[in-house]
Amino acid sequence: MSSSPAPHGAEGARDFNGVGRADGVPSKTRRFALSRPRQPRRSKPPGRPGIALAIMLSAQLMIILDMTVVNIALPHIQSGLHFSATSLSWVLNGYTLTSGGLLLLGGRAGDILGRRRMFIAGIGLFTLASLAGGLSTTAGLLLAARALQGVGGALASPAVLALIVTSFPEGRERTRALGIYMGVITGGSSLGLVLGGVITEWLSWRWVLFINVPIGVAVLAVTPRFVGEAPRLPGRFDLAGALTATAGVTALVYGFIRAAASGWGDHVALAAFGAAAVLLVLFVVNERRARQPITPLRLFTDVSRAGSFLARLLLIAGLFGVFFFLTQFLQKVMGFSPLRAGVAFLPMTIALFAVSRLAPRLMPRVGTKPLMIAGMLPAIASMAWLWRVTPATGYWSGIFGPMLLIGLGMGLVFVPLTTTSLAGVPAADSGAASGLVNMLQLVGGALGLGVLVAVYGTASRHAASHPLAGLAPLAASQHVLTHGMAAAFGFAAILDVCSLLVIVTLIRTPKPRRALVPVQRTQEKAITS
Repeated sequence: MSSSPAPHGAEGARDFNGVGRADGVPSKTRRFALSRPRQPRRSKPPGRPGIALAIMLSAQLMIILDMTVVNIALPHIQSGLHFSATSLSWVLNGYTLTSGGLLLLGGRAGDILGRRRMFIAGIGLFTLASLAGGLSTTAGLLLAARALQGVGGALASPAVLALIVTSFPEGRERTRALGIYMGVITGGSSLGLVLGGVITEWLSWRWVLFINVPIGVAVLAVTPRFVGEAPRLPGRFDLAGALTATAGVTALVYGFIRAAASGWGDHVALAAFGAAAVLLVLFVVNERRARQPITPLRLFTDVSRAGSFLARLLLIAGLFGVFFFLTQFLQKVMGFSPLRAGVAFLPMTIALFAVSRLAPRLMPRVGTKPLMIAGMLPAIASMAWLWRVTPATGYWSGIFGPMLLIGLGMGLVFVPLTTTSLAGVPAADSGAASGLVNMLQLVGGALGLGVLVAVYGTASRHAASHPLAGLAPLAASQHVLTHGMAAAFGFAAILDVCSLLVIVTLIRTPKPRRALVPVQRTQEKAITS
């Protein structure tokens, strides 16, 4: 007789009724085994992980670039498709709202339906929407295409990181692959501003969208061959949570932009604010009751983590609007070409990339909270500096310095802020927490842009109703435009001050040396999830 116990207390090949089975498995045990969920099959890793990494990073870079590459082309898009000054922001918000609102749902879909499958579906939709956007002949068609691009990005982007983790074994290879991935994430957004200027000047604004088509087709052609499918996991879709959150934030942003064009007493704007309040309350109620909520509310019970979420939302809200208005100031007021305007952002790009690489080394010595505070000070100073812009402002005297300060400040803030958001998160919630960080970054940018556009619209109407005497028509229009932009920069400075106050009052971090190991482990769990 074997020394190992028979399954479930049975002897040999006999079940509890004493009846033997040909396969040696008791009938009750067989029924129990059939009732258990099927374990996911392990996928075979791709034979050439280096090629798989290049494919996935090319797709991720395309998605990241699309959030900023359109910025430089905005003046040309406005004149080509007859956007108003306030509705132009929807070219950016149409993408960020759908991408951010559906990002967590896209990650859940990859777990349940297969990550490679959702990656291919997302890239396919993104590519078709890019083609449609480049061919758009009206503002409505372009906005619809941008929204579909956001949906495609929400499906594909969460799968990229998960596929990298499953394609590379734990250790040096995975660490190197994740380092390259973080480089793409860090530099992609800033690179988009420069690339957008090059494409717009040498070709046209339509090619900032057309450029995605050959890249997307190439990714779709080689992905099935070199990228392996990850095992599927059981789960449920929280469609109600995703839809109410996306619709609620969209209604809120629409209310701000409508108020910018028609005034704060506009009935449509007030109705949009009311609808946003109802939808966001429904979202919270749904998340409290859902069996597998898309945003577990328990993530907000920790004061420091909730403070880091709020600080990120306020910080991104101000930063995203600055990109929007600076690109137009450089071209419409200072007369820069698209290429020159893109190159003008290089000081910020270089400073952001360099300091963000230095920040992880400073965290063990300085601590996360002091590093965040140190980064917020130059960020606030940059917005206050831009608050003083006039039609006579020069690049070296009024733009170069703020851009450099933005890069330095944001490079110091983002890494410790992300670390604080993930510190102490249970393993079961690590994926949701990391997804929430990315979602807040996109939704915060859209919401902040809507608020700053409303501030810009109010200030511009006030300046237009009180014109300066003796100005030529061109000078008068530039005065109105600059007055509105200066007000938007000033409000962005207020948002940054609020972010600093949240960091100082709400975030509590342990001593650097003790916090280092738990933070690293939590980040590894979040990446794996």
